Amino acid sequence: MTPIPDEIARTLCQQIRQENRHKWFSFARWQCWGCETFTQGVLTQMCLNSAPGNRGCNALNDRYQKFLRAIRIS
Repeated sequence: MTPIPDEIARTLCQQIRQENRHKWFSFARWQCWGCETFTQGVLTQMCLNSAPGNRGCNALNDRYQKFLRAIRIS
């Protein structure tokens, strides 16, 4: 798998966190909360940089695949 470019990863991560912010009983919300809280917002320590090759967390990987499909269709 190819790495997710930093700028795209940051943008997608921000979108995912915004969407999950109000979902109190969602695993994804708590995953984002934990990632942001325990890394204190330091991007190099967040889940988006945790996987080898800068692949990010599951939510980020899924969103990136949808992003790539949307680009190919356009």
